[in-house]
Amino acid sequence: MNSENISTPKILLGFDFGMKRIGVAVGQTITRTARPVATLQAKDGLPQWNELEKLIKRWRPDALVVGIPLNMDGTEQKISAQARQFAELLRERCKLPVHEMDERLTTRDARERLFTQGGFKALQDGQVDKVAAQLILQNWFAAKLDH
Repeated sequence: MNSENISTPKILLGFDFGMKRIGVAVGQTITRTARPVATLQAKDGLPQWNELEKLIKRWRPDALVVGIPLNMDGTEQKISAQARQFAELLRERCKLPVHEMDERLTTRDARERLFTQGGFKALQDGQVDKVAAQLILQNWFAAKLDH
């Protein structure tokens, strides 16, 4: 997706990949904003596909964005390959464009935001994962649409 085709509103789902939990956010290109919607339980990086498919049906996204965890110097981590594999599975199963986004520091930023809003209690129940997905999607909008 590039800047010349954003006149048509687009809905995107963003994913914060993890081996035990996958955060999900929804956003749209007109306001370039996102909001957290769900945290999916995962086993070895694989979500319960029926739960993920419910989100796809509900939001009917035009594309998906998966955060790729990288080291601070930009090099890959072991989990980076697993996140890319998840992105490929999404592409195959959902038949949608899937974009990858550098997610460095999004989990830390999500924790800081939640703690500021509600202390330690706000850090429970998968909140961090879906807020990290929100930040990944907002960062993607800023990187891809603000040119």
